[in-house]
Amino acid sequence: MEPGAGAQAVPGRWGTVACVLTGASRGFGRSLARLLAPRLGEGSVLILLARSEAPLAELAAELRGGGTGLRVECVAADLGCEQGLRTALATLREVLPAVRTGRLLLVNNAGSLGDISKSFRGLTDPHEINSYFAFNVTSALCLTSTALQAFGNQPGSSRTVVNISSLCAVKPFKNWALYCSGKASRDMMFQVLALEEPDVRVLNYAPGPLDTYMQFLARTMTGDPEMRQYFQNLQESGNLIDCTVSAQKLVNLLEEDTFSSGAHVDFYDI
Repeated sequence: MEPGAGAQAVPGRWGTVACVLTGASRGFGRSLARLLAPRLGEGSVLILLARSEAPLAELAAELRGGGTGLRVECVAADLGCEQGLRTALATLREVLPAVRTGRLLLVNNAGSLGDISKSFRGLTDPHEINSYFAFNVTSALCLTSTALQAFGNQPGSSRTVVNISSLCAVKPFKNWALYCSGKASRDMMFQVLALEEPDVRVLNYAPGPLDTYMQFLARTMTGDPEMRQYFQNLQESGNLIDCTVSAQKLVNLLEEDTFSSGAHVDFYDI
């Protein structure tokens, strides 16, 4: 992305961009969409993906009303099921080749905790486990590979892929076997992409402990009492991070564009 970032974005400063954002209907994804939209110039398209149709449509209407002429496409689909994923992939194949742009930005933000009330030994249902990885790993791989294929590799083009990662990608948490495994898998998956495609900028960004519904679940549903207390302390001490604050840090990283491709960068590292 264009170097140099300021707190106030110059409208359309990123030029014409094809931008894809998953998990856009709430939390970090919704905050990020609101920061990205003003930076996308004339002729840009923003593809928003999420399971919840109503909040997604509401966000799209808000972003279309920004006065920049931004094209906003909504895909309400469950990326964890094959039909929903195929719907999303079909949209990318249809929309991305038609966008006259030399810049692609894909942010893989969609994700879920899994059943954190269960210990490792409680995870015995293959369907539950496969469903978790279908949503949290398979969909990110398929969306990214399809987006790169559909966008192509034209001379002078730039392509940036962001994986919304977590401290859990590098540190184990009790009762979080699914979440930690999924995040670690995604980090490594995108490191492989960075190695295979040196012309693609790849970033694993850990946004920190965000003040979201997921954090509410962490402090109320985690089976291990010490871990549950840890998350309760984060909330009570005021150490949860506002989604917009963390999303702004990601935007700054993209604008500065100095990270090593494939790197894992934590909110607290910046």
